[in-house]
Amino acid sequence: MRRIVGVADMSVTNKPQETLVTYSLGSCIAVVIYDTVAKVGGMLHFMLPDSAMDQEKARKKPAMFADSGIPLLFRQSYQLGAQKSNISVAIAGGAQILDENGVFNIGKRNYLALRQIFWRNNVLIAKEHVGGNVNRTVRLQMDTGKVFIKVSGLGEMELM
Repeated sequence: MRRIVGVADMSVTNKPQETLVTYSLGSCIAVVIYDTVAKVGGMLHFMLPDSAMDQEKARKKPAMFADSGIPLLFRQSYQLGAQKSNISVAIAGGAQILDENGVFNIGKRNYLALRQIFWRNNVLIAKEHVGGNVNRTVRLQMDTGKVFIKVSGLGEMELM
């Protein structure tokens, strides 16, 4: 069963028959986590780096921001039995789309925010496919823990 993770959304599951998928990653970033022992996985599709931009939106939709969405993703996976020491992390996105001159650099700012959060919390990234100016689709197969990425113009490949 395919479960779609929309923009500014997240999902965590321990059901092996599910596949988590998110589409149209431009400057947004998908964070995919998978506990290889507990067989718990999750996906976050965040849009912006910092919830201080709009505290009200962050309260209503914490998955919109890196600083509120990433901790929530990990907390919800722990509630299903995941342990930090068993979690593999893959990320994708952070492209420069519709910003040819790099005025806003949302993709780069998203990536920097993610790296800072992970650094402060001793979280390592196993695989990543970030930057550039392409759209991406990411899916996590819960039965295997494999992460696949589809990149505009390059097709689909295994990321993790």
